[in-house]
Amino acid sequence: MSHATAPQVSFADWELMHQESTLDPLLAAISELLDQEEEIIERIRLDLERGLKRPAMGRGGLTPAQVLRSLVLMRVKSWDYRELRERIADGYSLRHFTHFYARAVPQHHAFNRAFNRLTPESLRYINALIVQTAVELGLEDGDRLRVDTTVVQSEIHRPTDNTLLADAVRVITRLVKHLGEIVPRAVSLFHNRNRSAKRRSQAIQRMTSRERQTRQTRKYRELIEITQEVVHSARVVLNENQKATVSDALEAAKLQGLRQEIEHYCQLGGKVIDQARRRVLEGEKVPNAEKVFSILNPTLT
Repeated sequence: MSHATAPQVSFADWELMHQESTLDPLLAAISELLDQEEEIIERIRLDLERGLKRPAMGRGGLTPAQVLRSLVLMRVKSWDYRELRERIADGYSLRHFTHFYARAVPQHHAFNRAFNRLTPESLRYINALIVQTAVELGLEDGDRLRVDTTVVQSEIHRPTDNTLLADAVRVITRLVKHLGEIVPRAVSLFHNRNRSAKRRSQAIQRMTSRERQTRQTRKYRELIEITQEVVHSARVVLNENQKATVSDALEAAKLQGLRQEIEHYCQLGGKVIDQARRRVLEGEKVPNAEKVFSILNPTLT
């Protein structure tokens, strides 16, 4: 059974792909984000092929994108496998979201088998994606939203220091970009290090236990340095543009709000940097009371 590539697009698929579909705000936001998250698609492909002797041979099954999007849909809607299958099969917008388009939707047990092949690390990534997107949209506060974790019976760990560092870089970079849309000259000295941070974080996540013993410290040091640079650059942007003003009252309010958000996430970024340095580089056991467990919801414990 091959999961490596998507099935050939038919004329009917093409027609559906180019028609408008209406999704609720959370699914629409997640769909847009997933279009940019190539690394999670690759991770799921590896999960699906794990243990198969000849993964490229045999009858085609669910693609990694279909597995990811169907699992997200199941988690968000709290459906069981049968309802998931029926809703996708009967819903135009959900066919679009899950990338089935005009193709046949498999029976519920096919979803069950595919989801059970995903590793706890992949599930943790997907759970965090759903929660963070909901919090960013203001649809949930991060305390009320809890996604089901029963697909694989294993402990779901807290986010790792490398993902927190990468999250800090991503969020600060995004906010500085929004600031630059209001005051373009404000961000001329800010360097986007998002890709560099993401690469280091992914490299750490891919390491085996043996590799972590020899390679983890160097990658963490590089990731910490990148995060430090981003936090410092963002604060330089704030300091250099304290007196920048705009004539429109709404834009002025947005500008002030962005400044406050950037400073807030710079402070969180500083805490995550300190946490990672103490735990990974210095080997210190950091007390839970001093830890940051989430960039978007720092009170989560």
